[in-house]
Amino acid sequence: MLRYVTTNPGKVREARARLPAVEQLDFDYPEQQHPDLDPIAAAGARAAYRHADAPVLVDDAGLFVDGFDGFPGPYSSFVEQTVGVAAVGRLCARELDDLDAAFRCVLGYCDGEALDAPRVDAGGDDDPPVALFEGRVAGHVVPPRGDGGFGYDPIFETDGATYAEMTPDEKNERSHRGRALDAFADWHEG
Repeated sequence: MLRYVTTNPGKVREARARLPAVEQLDFDYPEQQHPDLDPIAAAGARAAYRHADAPVLVDDAGLFVDGFDGFPGPYSSFVEQTVGVAAVGRLCARELDDLDAAFRCVLGYCDGEALDAPRVDAGGDDDPPVALFEGRVAGHVVPPRGDGGFGYDPIFETDGATYAEMTPDEKNERSHRGRALDAFADWHEG
């Protein structure tokens, strides 16, 4: 069994579309603050592995706005909770000529063993290695549209629709998390 560490049921549904044997592990690990997603996902995977003493999959994701040098990026959850998604959209529209952005997700997998994966965070002397898998979707920030999804979904448009306008299946097929999950599944099942 593979434990997907999240408190978000939407993420679990998305993971189960690619990895049916995934079980949710509701563990609120201390999130490291860092300007890059890789060390955050790696630290989370190590903490969750130590908690569960079993294979775990952790993700960290964010909306990276080009005109703001990637902000909010790894701080997307904090910015969503404190400023709000609609305010981020208004700020982008007011301050930027270029509204290009990308959703990025990095998955960290840890099972306590040495890993042969394309990207591995080896950690320190007492740290188990963590395999890292990334997914990215390019798009741009738009005024809020749609009633589905969660987080920044209403203001992120790709291929003519916001994530919030897509059905869950459509979003899963196109999403940053879905692409990272596909990369992980190919490696894990291969």
